[in-house]
Amino acid sequence: MAKFELKLPKMGESVAEATITNWLKKVGDPIEADEAVLEIATDKVDSEVPSEVSGVLSEILFNVDDVVKVGQTIAYIEVSGGVVVEAPKEEAPASAAVIEKTVEAAQQAVSTPQDFSNSEKFFSPLVKNIAKEEGVSVAELESINGSGKDGRVTKDDILGYVAKRKETKGTSQEAPAPVVSAPSSPAPKATAAVPVSVNGGDEIVEMDRMRKLISGYMVASVQTSAHVQSFIEVDVTNIVKWRDKVKNAFEKREGEKLTFTPIFMEAVAKALKDFPGMNISVDGDYIIKRKNINLGMAAALPNGNLIVPVIKNADQLNLVGMAKAVNDLGNRAKAGKLKPDDTQGGTYTVTNVGTFGSVFGTPIINQPQVGILALGAIRKVPAVIETPEGDFIGIRQKMFLSHSYDHRVVDGALGGSFVKRVADYLEAFDVNRDF
Repeated sequence: MAKFELKLPKMGESVAEATITNWLKKVGDPIEADEAVLEIATDKVDSEVPSEVSGVLSEILFNVDDVVKVGQTIAYIEVSGGVVVEAPKEEAPASAAVIEKTVEAAQQAVSTPQDFSNSEKFFSPLVKNIAKEEGVSVAELESINGSGKDGRVTKDDILGYVAKRKETKGTSQEAPAPVVSAPSSPAPKATAAVPVSVNGGDEIVEMDRMRKLISGYMVASVQTSAHVQSFIEVDVTNIVKWRDKVKNAFEKREGEKLTFTPIFMEAVAKALKDFPGMNISVDGDYIIKRKNINLGMAAALPNGNLIVPVIKNADQLNLVGMAKAVNDLGNRAKAGKLKPDDTQGGTYTVTNVGTFGSVFGTPIINQPQVGILALGAIRKVPAVIETPEGDFIGIRQKMFLSHSYDHRVVDGALGGSFVKRVADYLEAFDVNRDF
């Protein structure tokens, strides 16, 4: 029998590692080609790792919650034949020390926060995120005795540390240093959790992993950005009529359903080109002007959780390309088939709260972006229509756009002008255009 090396596959340019969350097969189990062997998770997306060959799982090299780097061998599969079979290599093999240094350098070049740049220890993105959300300093993080491979700090280690710290917070006079604190602003006061009364008829359910992450992201965003909202009502009657007229022909020719979302995304991408000051990110005291326009679109999952896949280079897509990208990401999100890189690199986010009947909303910014646009429900409403013969009341299709932006770097003039430009593009929609 020969052994096939099952390695952690490359999951996108910005993803260097993943955490093993579940082994779907155990040693001795038969495996078919393309059958999922284990489940992994990055800091945002859960994925499956399939086998490239048929055989029997003979050895597992990592446990659940272990952090594995891209290209590392995670298991061996026995296959028929007389030689050792290796997975295709993208690079020549290197020592563990060289691999670790290379991955850490890549992470720092892409997205590693400055807070951890001086640490000699390796921490997974998940652990770093929890540390930021809970206000755990680098010094504290380095002091935790990790239970993972090679003494690495796991999710359970840092959550246990945070829980213990909260228990002793009342008797301790020392508070952890905040991750981000303006020199002129006092450190936020820690507030103890309010006790919750539980009776015999209540059910206690622990949050799943994704809900915990979402919870942390939302709290961290509110604590980081100074949220301000601007609202504008838009007449989209022409868009509704045009879509009703062409949607059947569009689906017949392109094999894709035409929803309102790609039309709105097209307008947002145009407005971002007009106002590049909205297509930025904040890193401490620095502003990063993004070269590409990558639109995130918030999508609700069947289990009630939220995920934000990203349309890369959205300004370069025509309406057909935008519709295909929206449908592809939306369908794969619902099916749990998104790849880790599908959620990376967003520069601005759009969320469609109108899907659930909401007229408008006040969405929370997706860090480290500085703006997010909520699309309200389209409704038939009475409106004043101006004509050369005078004004009259008519029935129009209208919706609200709700723009949340970071007042640290975006003032009302820019935030309001941007959402007004989106509205202008929508109201000026050409009903005679081809798709």
